[in-house]
Amino acid sequence: MSIKISAADVKKLRNETGAGMMDCKKALVEAEGDFQAAIDYLRKKGQKMTAKRADRDAKEGVVIALTSDAGDKGVLVRVSCETDFVAKNEDFVNFAKNIASAALTEFPATKEDLLNVAFDGATIGDKIVDRTGVIGEKIELSSYERIEAAQVVPYIHMGYKAGVIVGFNQGAADIASVGKDVAMQIAAMNPIAVDKDQVDDTMVKREIEIGMEQARNEGKPEHLLERIAQGKLSAFFKNNTLLNQEFVKDSKKTVKQYLNGVEKGLTVTEFKHVKLG
Repeated sequence: MSIKISAADVKKLRNETGAGMMDCKKALVEAEGDFQAAIDYLRKKGQKMTAKRADRDAKEGVVIALTSDAGDKGVLVRVSCETDFVAKNEDFVNFAKNIASAALTEFPATKEDLLNVAFDGATIGDKIVDRTGVIGEKIELSSYERIEAAQVVPYIHMGYKAGVIVGFNQGAADIASVGKDVAMQIAAMNPIAVDKDQVDDTMVKREIEIGMEQARNEGKPEHLLERIAQGKLSAFFKNNTLLNQEFVKDSKKTVKQYLNGVEKGLTVTEFKHVKLG
């Protein structure tokens, strides 16, 4: 005898799992109306779908930034999915927040270590596979970053579409507001390093070579090429390193000058920036 599956049962399963309506109906039919067995069916389906969807793009999702109560640690987690519809789902956002909270508590060194952190009776990696099954989309932990510093400030940009954590060498009276200003600078201007001495040597050499070739193509004398390239390198540092950039809220100051004006000696030690896409 065939089991009659009601629309209410299908809706209930969809609300709990996030899976599509037709997938939920099929799961309930296969499980002969047993709700838990239907959830298990979707989870088992997810194990197969994970491999099938491995080549799918997961460009949507959420970025979560959290810091410890003491403010000396911060984490940045990006959990990705395929569609904006899933990314805006409250359960999906809370799932990402719970992963970030576990990351902050355990503070693993790498993304691979985070995937093995115990989470709700399994591991984070296992739960992501489960979520792939119940939602029906590729779900993955795309990014994990962490910072330890005297003071770490978090910032989430554009409704979870980007996140920043900024480490400072010391606190300040209004460090939360100052940190947000600097984090917004990072989100807007996308610097590649805190200061010029942190720029990779290979990148510096490449910029010098490009600068020399540009000057050569402009017909500049050979003996001046190196000097011209060094000038172009200085402009590169100004545009691409955080402390040397013009402060977006006051272009008459650099970020370094802004921070020193807030509190003498205040500076950024490290930052991490993660965004969707």
